[in-house]
Amino acid sequence: MGLWSFWSLSLFACVFLNPFHSKFVAQAEISSLKTNDRFYRLEVNQLEALVTRESTEVKVDSSTKVLSAFQSREVVALKANDGKQVEKEKQRGLENEALIGNKTALNCLTSPTIPGKKCNNISEDNQGRPTANIVIENSFPDTRKRVKRGLSTYAENMDRSIHGEAQSTERFVETVQGVSSSRPEYRRTGDEGKGSNPRQSEPHLDTSTFALSGDSAHNQAMVHWSGHNSSVILILTKLYDFNLGAVTESSLWRSSDYGSTYSKLNDKVGSRTVLSYLYVCPTNKQKIMMLSDPEVESAVLISSDEGASFEKYPINFNILSLLFHPAQENWILAYSHDGKLYSSMDFGRKWQLVHDNVMPGRFYWAVMGLDRESDVVHIETRIAKGRAQYVKCRAQRCTEGSKLYLFPGYVDTNSMVVQDEYVFTQVTKSGRASYFVSYMRESFKRMKLPKYCLPKDMHIISTDEKQVFAAVQEWNQNNTYSLYISDSPGVYFTISLENLRTSRGPAGNLLVDFYKVEGINGMYLANKLLDSHVKTFITYNKGQTWALLPAPAADVAGNNLHCILPFCSLHLHLEMSENPYTSGPITSKKSVPGIIVATGNIGTELSSTNLGMFITSDAGNSWRQVFDEEHNVWFLDNGGALLAVLHSPTPIRHLWISLDEGKKWDRHSFSLAPLYVDGVLMEPESDNHIITFFGHFSHRSEWQLIKIDYKGLFSRRCMDGDYQTWQLHNKGELCVMGEKQIYMKRRPGNRCMLAQDYSRIYSSEPCLCTAYDFECDYGWERQTNGKCSPAFWFNPNGVAKSCSTSQSFLNSTGYRKVLSNNCKEAGRNVYSPKRQACRPRPPRGLRLSTSHGELSSTVGSNVTFMLYLDDGDSLRTSIQLDFGDGIKIIYSNLSRTDDGISHIYRATGIYRVTAMAENSQGSDSSILFLHITSPVERVYLSAPIVAIRGKEVNLTAVVWPSHTRTLTFFWWFHNSSEPIITLEGSVSYTFQKGGNNKVTVQIASGSIILQDSKVLTVKEFFRSLLLSFSPALDEHNPDIPEWREDIGRVVRTALSKVSGVSEDQLLVSLYPGLPSTAELFILPDEYTSTENRKGGEEALDRISDIFVTALNQGLIQFELKADIRIVVYMTQQTLAPLVDSNSIHSGSAMLLLLTVVLVGLGAFFIYKFKRKIPWIHVQTEDSREKDPEVISTVGQNDNMSKVKLSEFPSPKELMEKELEARSSGGIGRNMERIVTREFPNCTNV
Repeated sequence: MGLWSFWSLSLFACVFLNPFHSKFVAQAEISSLKTNDRFYRLEVNQLEALVTRESTEVKVDSSTKVLSAFQSREVVALKANDGKQVEKEKQRGLENEALIGNKTALNCLTSPTIPGKKCNNISEDNQGRPTANIVIENSFPDTRKRVKRGLSTYAENMDRSIHGEAQSTERFVETVQGVSSSRPEYRRTGDEGKGSNPRQSEPHLDTSTFALSGDSAHNQAMVHWSGHNSSVILILTKLYDFNLGAVTESSLWRSSDYGSTYSKLNDKVGSRTVLSYLYVCPTNKQKIMMLSDPEVESAVLISSDEGASFEKYPINFNILSLLFHPAQENWILAYSHDGKLYSSMDFGRKWQLVHDNVMPGRFYWAVMGLDRESDVVHIETRIAKGRAQYVKCRAQRCTEGSKLYLFPGYVDTNSMVVQDEYVFTQVTKSGRASYFVSYMRESFKRMKLPKYCLPKDMHIISTDEKQVFAAVQEWNQNNTYSLYISDSPGVYFTISLENLRTSRGPAGNLLVDFYKVEGINGMYLANKLLDSHVKTFITYNKGQTWALLPAPAADVAGNNLHCILPFCSLHLHLEMSENPYTSGPITSKKSVPGIIVATGNIGTELSSTNLGMFITSDAGNSWRQVFDEEHNVWFLDNGGALLAVLHSPTPIRHLWISLDEGKKWDRHSFSLAPLYVDGVLMEPESDNHIITFFGHFSHRSEWQLIKIDYKGLFSRRCMDGDYQTWQLHNKGELCVMGEKQIYMKRRPGNRCMLAQDYSRIYSSEPCLCTAYDFECDYGWERQTNGKCSPAFWFNPNGVAKSCSTSQSFLNSTGYRKVLSNNCKEAGRNVYSPKRQACRPRPPRGLRLSTSHGELSSTVGSNVTFMLYLDDGDSLRTSIQLDFGDGIKIIYSNLSRTDDGISHIYRATGIYRVTAMAENSQGSDSSILFLHITSPVERVYLSAPIVAIRGKEVNLTAVVWPSHTRTLTFFWWFHNSSEPIITLEGSVSYTFQKGGNNKVTVQIASGSIILQDSKVLTVKEFFRSLLLSFSPALDEHNPDIPEWREDIGRVVRTALSKVSGVSEDQLLVSLYPGLPSTAELFILPDEYTSTENRKGGEEALDRISDIFVTALNQGLIQFELKADIRIVVYMTQQTLAPLVDSNSIHSGSAMLLLLTVVLVGLGAFFIYKFKRKIPWIHVQTEDSREKDPEVISTVGQNDNMSKVKLSEFPSPKELMEKELEARSSGGIGRNMERIVTREFPNCTNV
């Protein structure tokens, strides 16, 4: 992105003043239209004032925050009270902003943390002008010196301010002797000492100063220049209470004469209204939106006439950030503090909710020409911790039915970025991140780096010219990154430069030392770590070759340096300023190609000491030193002049201007009294030639705005004879990026104004191609002789994909033409791909994978399989894919599978997926085992409540919904330190210890773990009875464990009261399902000894008889609800009598014989057909309803039949019912088939 013009920048600058000395800290938030207008906060102390771009992580750091993509230039200066440390502003959500300071460099995206365009968070609006919102405290402290500079002491008479109205225009000029032409010449203009005005023909500046009277207590100010060639300037001053964390007072000022005079507008916005922020529409600068402080009221104030009048509209949410549409002036997106996204189509008068759970800074308007509808919004929504989804919908119609989920599956939070033609996402699995890109809104593809690059981290630096620059940290790198360059779709990457210097900002954001030179195609600067030294390198061919910078022949004083390459060279600081009101350590401009001004040093490596300012006028081939201290340097008059302002923590009153590319510098006074400069506001592309300095004379003074008109530096407009040409070259090589280019520039020293539309390129002529006009193709590496050869892991003869659509293919020669290179190949095309016929060959290297490389998926989700063939005639090779669930699919050739093969699995399980590639020459196959799971919601441990010591017990874990061999079961018994691990949901276990034994089962399904526990009572022997209840109980049975436990406790109490048996000897367990059934366990007295087992068993038999009698007589009852009494019965297992035992007959022998025969036939019938008698057998009537279930105990004898009960097909029933057969004293269930049995009245165990 080049030097940002400050035209549409909105700056927010804070200045803290100390009565004794100033401690200036710069804080900045920059928006980038290319990066969804994310704003990043910057903090730089007095010693480290350089500001740089912060990375946007395709996992953007937590500090990332969106303000207005098009928030205009605003400046907020904060004054400290009595030297107290001023806190960061916590208003408008800024407390979460990243702090960036010290030596920061070009900041890029984080894995795919995807940054702003050109890794610069200052972005351009729809007219190519940058946008920003900045918070500053003194823009010009010394950024490199490690020793604090003391602040100059000024007499009280110098600590003055200008109040009230604009002062009369005065010209300040000074003169000094010139110096030798072998070094920069510095001179004063005019004769300030005599106080006389210079002649109009002499270069001069016209200045005027205005003080904002009555706002001296306000510690923040926001300055905005309305629009292109507009004379309107708006200033919002505020009193921010750091204890309350809120704005308590505000004043709005407006100038309509380029800043000569200002008027206060508090009455127009409401005298009691407290304003907090100001936004300007990027496509119509006359439209302005202001936000009231939410602590007082939530409202927006709208102006359509550059702030001359305002309308107030209340809103019901607090705006954290705004994003204006790049083309429609009335369309706005607003992000609230609670993560909701709103849209307005009438410039903020009405708002509609778009989506909730939106990640901050992860929403984008449609890109014109790429998205079909202009009101489309790209959104990243949070699904769970660390997981998000990419959603695309219409701003006013974002309903569930209209949403599009363009990325198959989840992405990492803070990873989705829409930038130019690209959409980037990141997915992390098993600790390794994969990066995906969508080009021109097509389907996502995995970004391919060299096979053994094995990236630990990736940051997108730039997406210029339909190409991606990425900084990649490889597996063996720690503090450095490597520069990779992609093809146009952003898929295949090749290395350009290793070991780029990087650092981390205070918020952990990555800072990469990489700079794009504006105005020269293919020219970049980078700082590389080489032999433990950081050195600056330059490239003229988009990273194909890199070279050290030559040092100047002499220093600023004219002394010879004797710096010889490669042992000594020039090194530059490449950080980009996040503060648009300072120039940063390096600057270039598209309108003046070849001129670069930068801060740096001469020696063996980059240093932070002995810094000076260096300039080149021939695109880096030669350099000159112009200052021995750091300065901020701007381009004036469309690049025809240079303005330099000293980096200083002390007040200043002079500036330097050069009209001859830095060879001579004129010093001008811009203020009568030294000024603490907080920032410089300019509109470089306009015709008004006006600069505004803003700052203060002291912490007690009013805000000072100094208007400087520099039109007096020029005598006329430039004519044809005022220009000269120069030829771009690379150390004498005239062909740069495949062509010879001649540029036009103004003759140095001519005092004429440049026209905005004059052509910079005079002529261009294509050159014949060389190897360095091409980059090595994917899988190829540049050798020391400059040629590209295949990497050891790459097979250049694998042409399967190339032959997928036709009878011939373009076979790479190992070279890929550099994008934007204009060379021409003559005769034999040595480097371009060669067309070859597809030869029949058997398929080899068939690989099958899912689209994201995962081996698991959920039931009902879409699984996309990808097929890759390393070698073979893919056009004639058929593909068969067996999904493992009984479905197969066949394709006639491999080309039909380019977008993947999708399939949906309807049941859980582990599926064997088989791919087969076959043609007339042979075949190849690949197998993948895919786990299909569903979310585990509940687990139920089915186990008997009483078991026999030393006898095996069956335990079953029933999972809802049911799974088939896709879970891991962990069984914990007693106080064991190691579990029993099974893949089945059942286990047999023998308890050797009597008493209460706790059993816990844990179910592991991915990262989800559920568990259930039961306490089993283990005894030597026991008795049990089956119980049933009055039908009324079924009507009130919710079939949940808690209810069954309570009913069991009530029944146990009733049994104890009727029989007199202690409750400690009784256990009642209700079983799941209907009808309601239970089992009564009668336990031996705890004092019964092992030797007296026979007596104990006889005692249990007597207690059992008592309970049978009581139950048969209906004596066991309890009250369920008022007027609802439940009777507990003994479960009946005998047939009803066939004759009335109460009838008395004389009885003949025939009648007696008939009775005996009938009884015999009945017994035989029962024996032969017992499974069909409904009152004996339990049957399922409806698989969707709960099945009646009766469970009995089994005897202690080995010849007693084991109990198996029916399978219940509904998942809910499976969660609640016993499934395994209880053997040797256990209770069980069997899910395989329905089995019934007869139940005795009592079981002796």
